[in-house]
Amino acid sequence: MLQYNMNEHGFQTEAGFGSLPISGQGEHGYRPYEMLVSSIVGCSGLTLRVILEKMRLEFSDIHVTADVSRNPDIANRIEELQLVFTVTSENATGKKLEKALEMTIKNCGMIQSVKDSIKITESIKRK
Repeated sequence: MLQYNMNEHGFQTEAGFGSLPISGQGEHGYRPYEMLVSSIVGCSGLTLRVILEKMRLEFSDIHVTADVSRNPDIANRIEELQLVFTVTSENATGKKLEKALEMTIKNCGMIQSVKDSIKITESIKRK
């Protein structure tokens, strides 16, 4: 169980890796939307990494960009998230990468948790 304590600029928790400050002001902590997007990117990126390893595809890097669309008229909620995965690899074909991405989407708990609330589109390419 995580416990969150209020402070002068927001909230803070102690997680397994250390202190996690949360604030609506970026200079005082992580903004909630940044944490939500980072959770989705982190989960899907880590899942993709494991899947590529299980597929025995050699790669040296995975880079993810996230384009976020928010609705200022409805609590500034996140409505759409476009993820682009770039895999640096000598031997991964487009078809194998597409299969890996498909498996990633099905196995990423964060994507599965928000897929009915946020429109998420994913693409993958080789560098």
